[in-house]
Amino acid sequence: MNISSLNRLPLLLTAVAGLLVAPGCKQENKAPAAGDTEAPAPAKKPVVRLVYVNWAEGVAMTHLVQAVLEDRMGYEVKTTMADVAPVFASLANGDADAFLDGWLPVTHQSYMERFQGKVVDLGTNYEDARIGLVVPADLDITSIEQLNGKAKDLNQSIVGIDSGAGIMTTTEKAIAEYKLDLKLVPSSGPAMTAELKDAIAKKRPVVVTGWKPHWKFARWDLKFLDDPKGVYGAKESIHTLTRVGLEKDLPDVATLLRNFKLDDQQLGSLMGAIAEAEDAPEKATREWVKKNQALVDGWIPKS
Repeated sequence: MNISSLNRLPLLLTAVAGLLVAPGCKQENKAPAAGDTEAPAPAKKPVVRLVYVNWAEGVAMTHLVQAVLEDRMGYEVKTTMADVAPVFASLANGDADAFLDGWLPVTHQSYMERFQGKVVDLGTNYEDARIGLVVPADLDITSIEQLNGKAKDLNQSIVGIDSGAGIMTTTEKAIAEYKLDLKLVPSSGPAMTAELKDAIAKKRPVVVTGWKPHWKFARWDLKFLDDPKGVYGAKESIHTLTRVGLEKDLPDVATLLRNFKLDDQQLGSLMGAIAEAEDAPEKATREWVKKNQALVDGWIPKS
């Protein structure tokens, strides 16, 4: 190579580099051509936060609404289990969006009064709910007034659930009102049904804090004890409760929750399916949805 060629080499290398680099640079800065049809990514929907207490009907309804929101409406759902007091507090503080298991007008009345104006009632999702003291059907008493005569056989105890639950507060009132020689023992919903199952299997007397709807009435022959003093009140309804502002922020979710209603057979079959599935409630719930498609379709907003 001669001297003249060497002098021209830097210019050649610069030109080649320009050919290699320039197309890439032009491609990065190129504006979209008219007629390009690539759509922007859809906006991600906000997470819906459901809270529930470990009660059979609440577990079932929460899993059901979660499945509908995720599978049919495209939402991500976060569920949190807690005692009833923190559940109401989380709604009032805006840390949760909805609670599907509010018992009114008696069981959760104190919480509704405490958080008045901070919790929204979207209406009833289940009618003819009831709380009280429950015993095996073959136990030879019919009224709460007769429990003292069975105190020794009952180990002087009433098997309760979560200490903050409304039914526990009401049962303490019943113990005082009826002057019962029995102690209320806190546990949990699952622990209560486990104790009931064991007592029935061993044919020993037992009394528990009970409520309907619950799958235990389908599994075992049980009865509510009469409550002549009316401590436990008349029949109640289960309500859907939300945080303030949900209807404005997520109107389609609020519409679903307003439309969400179950009768005794529907909720009973769902609770039974989940109880039998044990550790797979999501799978049992989605199988139930397939079998009740028309019902579920009626809850989902049309627009």
